[in-house]
Amino acid sequence: MVRQLSDSLATPAQNARRSPLLRLFARRVMQGIATLFVAVTLIFAGTNLLPGNIAATILGQSATPSAVAAMQRELGLDEPLLSRYGRWLGGLAHGDFGDSYTTRVPVVQAIAPRLGYTLLLAASAAAIAVPLSLVLGMLAVLNRGGWLDRAILAGSRLSVALPEFFVGYLLIALFSVLLPWLPSSAADAGSGTLSGWLTSLALPCATLVLAILGHMTSMTRAALSDVMATPFVEMAQLKGLAPHRVIFRHALPNAVAPIVSIIALNLAYLTVGAVVVETIFVYPGLGQYMVDSVVKRDVPAVQACGVIFGALYVGLNLLADLVAIAANPRLRYPR
Repeated sequence: MVRQLSDSLATPAQNARRSPLLRLFARRVMQGIATLFVAVTLIFAGTNLLPGNIAATILGQSATPSAVAAMQRELGLDEPLLSRYGRWLGGLAHGDFGDSYTTRVPVVQAIAPRLGYTLLLAASAAAIAVPLSLVLGMLAVLNRGGWLDRAILAGSRLSVALPEFFVGYLLIALFSVLLPWLPSSAADAGSGTLSGWLTSLALPCATLVLAILGHMTSMTRAALSDVMATPFVEMAQLKGLAPHRVIFRHALPNAVAPIVSIIALNLAYLTVGAVVVETIFVYPGLGQYMVDSVVKRDVPAVQACGVIFGALYVGLNLLADLVAIAANPRLRYPR
């Protein structure tokens, strides 16, 4: 009774010290924060140590030295690098990415709608790829060694081998040129009717689905195959249970951890891989905005896009780690 009362009155920090699971959670979160800090620092260093004078690039070749110096003072480029870094970190802590060098408006105003388009594209691709990869992986395991298993494996390897830009241009050639069913450009996505928006989103979404479907299907098949070789699954098969019941009731629940980790890692790839796909289809997302900002030497915009992509990637990888830890019975039920 006294022990139960003392446990209930324990602080969260004391509970974290007692629980290996909470301790591992806290350690992974701290590692994720440290990784994101390193990524943010590298983004700032990489964008500020590039050769060339940004002020001279903005003003053009006919700019006088006095005009370039005035532009540098206006943009704060005459300050020491560490001073600019500290001011930039302070702005990030308050959600301020600075002002664009080209439009002179806060970068957040330009990023907000474009980030929504990118997340919508990634979510649409994930909504198709995740259940489809699970179904294909289970079909391959149920027909292991058969023609369907070999066909799924061949298709998965082909999907992994083909880069996104090749798949994108191949889909354009097939469905926009040879069979003019879908538009080759998604520049007008979101500005017309619902049907027009869906047709504009079809090819970019299909490209992203094919980019992650093969890897997710192969890893799902491998995770389920490992569980199917365990003694308790073999015992269920010896009892005469139907193959689909063995998969759903015994194999799939025990393969959740690796499968969820695979899904989270591929979702992280979706957010970064969208840069190539958005450039191919001129999709008005964050990736296209980042490419345009690089061409214009708009450093605050490039930094903001890099920080957002880095945060999404680190966050989803952290989610995969936490799910894998939580699914480990030896950590959930320590001796």
